[in-house]
Amino acid sequence: MPPPSPKKTFIWFHAINVAGPFLGLALVLGLFSLSPEVRPYLFTGGNFKLILIQTVIVAIGALGMTMIIVSGGIDLSVGSVVAFTSVLGATLLVKGYGTESTALLTILAGGLIGSVVGLLIAGFGMLPFIVTLGMMGVIRGAAKWLAGNQTVNSPPGAPLNQLMARVNPTSLFPLPPGVWIAIGLAVVVSVVMRRTVFGRYIYAIGSNEATARLCGIRVRLQKVLIYTLAGLLFGLSGLMQLSRLTQGDPTVAFGLELDVIAAVVIGGASLNGGTGSVLGSMIGALIMAVLRNGCNQMGWQNFTQEIIIGVVIIIAVGLDMFRQSRMRRMSP
Repeated sequence: MPPPSPKKTFIWFHAINVAGPFLGLALVLGLFSLSPEVRPYLFTGGNFKLILIQTVIVAIGALGMTMIIVSGGIDLSVGSVVAFTSVLGATLLVKGYGTESTALLTILAGGLIGSVVGLLIAGFGMLPFIVTLGMMGVIRGAAKWLAGNQTVNSPPGAPLNQLMARVNPTSLFPLPPGVWIAIGLAVVVSVVMRRTVFGRYIYAIGSNEATARLCGIRVRLQKVLIYTLAGLLFGLSGLMQLSRLTQGDPTVAFGLELDVIAAVVIGGASLNGGTGSVLGSMIGALIMAVLRNGCNQMGWQNFTQEIIIGVVIIIAVGLDMFRQSRMRRMSP
């Protein structure tokens, strides 16, 4: 019997790569369902609602991170931006700003931070890792300064508090508006990534920046746009964080960037750029939420959860390296 052709092997491997996040989600759910104490609660509507609510902040952040990683970049300042924008939103509400103006200014603040990051990376040719690592400290410090090193409570009854409100916690529906917003944005970003010229530019830059430049793509401008759009999404994540906690906390979302990056990589994106999908990133975000939810139900302490998440990140990066090497070898 003749061996399968390289083209068929490539297609088969690509199909496995696409199905990987779904298999990972099924594996995580299956492992936690082995516990007789956890199983009766794990698959209830109320718990699925909680998982979806816990997914929203990471999922919206992962939408922005998907664009960045596919373009060959990275952003380590996500957690700090979420903390800063949540504090900004709460501060604006306390000062008497309306719901619409507060939401708009909070999201735009995230976009402004993203544009500054993009300008530093594209304009000065600085490494994304270094720029965003520095911005992580700058923005976190700015959040603490704005909040006066304390939490800023949102006014009781503020409409923004309802975005992540867990109404009827024992059943799946109705879902909070924040969940529907995340789903809608996932559809929009997926269309942008797959069906627009801008999306094709993102993949082209991540695959080979030099070739993209020779093809006439204005790489510097595209990078600024990518980081700005991602910043807008990070600002929206901060708004959701504010709604969930009903307060702005400058110390919140510490380490969130690791969850966001892990979600994108678990979803099939390559840290080398050029590969990734919105659907995969959303499943990756769901896997991260299920992991934390299952760990809490098992009664495991925070340090155990951090160890598990760290191991998952290492495994995800290792699988990414293996996947990319096999794809290069089997590419027809």
